[in-house]
Amino acid sequence: METTTLPSCNTASLNPYTPNSGNPWNVSKVQHTFRRLGFGANSLAVDNALSLSPGAFIDSLVDSAVALPPTPAPFWGNYAISDFTDYTADNDQYIADWQLQTGNDIVSENLRGRLAFFWMNHFVTELETVFYSPFMYQYYNKMQTFALGNFREFTRAIGTDNMMLLYLNGFENTNNTPNENYARELFELFTMGEGNGYTQQDIVEASRALTGYNHWAEPGADIYFDSSTFDNNPKTIFGQMGNWDYDDVIDILFQQRGNLIASFICEKLYTFFVSPSVDATIRQNIIEPLAQTLIDNDFEMVPMLKQLFKSEHFYDERALGVVIKSPIDVIFNYVNEGSFFYDDTLMEAFLYYAGLMGQELYDPPDVSGWQRDETWINGSTLAGRWGLIELYIDFLFGNGHEQLLVDLARELSNDSTDPAFITEVVINHFMSKTLHTASDYVVATDIFKWEVPQNYYDSGTWNLNWSSAPLQVSLLLKHIAQMPEFQLK
Repeated sequence: METTTLPSCNTASLNPYTPNSGNPWNVSKVQHTFRRLGFGANSLAVDNALSLSPGAFIDSLVDSAVALPPTPAPFWGNYAISDFTDYTADNDQYIADWQLQTGNDIVSENLRGRLAFFWMNHFVTELETVFYSPFMYQYYNKMQTFALGNFREFTRAIGTDNMMLLYLNGFENTNNTPNENYARELFELFTMGEGNGYTQQDIVEASRALTGYNHWAEPGADIYFDSSTFDNNPKTIFGQMGNWDYDDVIDILFQQRGNLIASFICEKLYTFFVSPSVDATIRQNIIEPLAQTLIDNDFEMVPMLKQLFKSEHFYDERALGVVIKSPIDVIFNYVNEGSFFYDDTLMEAFLYYAGLMGQELYDPPDVSGWQRDETWINGSTLAGRWGLIELYIDFLFGNGHEQLLVDLARELSNDSTDPAFITEVVINHFMSKTLHTASDYVVATDIFKWEVPQNYYDSGTWNLNWSSAPLQVSLLLKHIAQMPEFQLK
């Protein structure tokens, strides 16, 4: 887990956020919530949220996510290889179909989509390694099912997931040929952190307890436990001796190392939802109380998540605009915040370009996942972000959707005829914070005004019904995408 140890500027507490004159409940706070807990929202959703108290708004987001059922299984979701008509062609198509389904889920599901995607980067598998559509679906189903569930039971479920058993070699871990890979990642990446609370001998002993999941009725069918390949001898894990099996490993791990696990996962959630900067004060005042809430609730995550999301700390002004958007953030937030058109063909393009920029859905770079934040930005990926937005705006403009661009400007500005005001409200709609200098708005206004003579603005003759308005808004939107502030959420 990559975190920075620079002192945090955010000294606010975990006490529930109560709006006041110095820290009001306003549009920017609601947009902050939607950007962090989902993938942005349009102005109507923002206005609706403003009518609620912050606590009620968070309750609605979390409770809706908990109640949302998993995406229904595709007809091939539990196939074995013999069930395919043409395995190679069908498997390729089903994988593409499910990547598309996942993209459509994530962009539209708010917190459940955000958290399901988060967990795909925590309990990591790689499609490149296990290129099999039924296991891909089954893995994603667990990400959705447990997204806001019990972390202990989530950990238990993922270790016997078919895709995980193949990816981290559990399928090869037998009493005669033990494989330590999953036991190591279970401790290091999934629950406690590298070198934190376990020894190499604990890994060895735990891997013996995790044996037995080595058989399927036929290739591609469910992997099941078979006692003939289980190491049926005593093991000592965290000082506890017994003939432990898979469930025992999870139980002992959470019983003996619960404090470490809670701290580890709460810090990872904190750096994802609040800030990549974590110092000793943050650990003491924020992470540890969250971890205690998780423990007090037997590793049910909802109380801990609500405590964080409702806090003064989450809503402090210094929490806004401090996280660098991922490639998926860049395009999905843009689509939602603009209420712009997309369909399956565009979603395929979005996911393709996100992959080019370093975030290929279902294929993080390795078992440690994407490291996020500053790793998203370099010379080529930044240009790719600009290019993607430009291509998307050009598509909308050239394929009969240009009115959406004008509708956005009209809605945000209340159909103003003042180009400076229109420019300002459109920019602020897409930004976590206002631009650094007033001159930045002046430059953007000049771009928006395009080639329309100044006297038309001065006389009030120009308005957003002009034939040039779609082009003008498109130029402004392209300019916004190249602002440094646009890269932050």
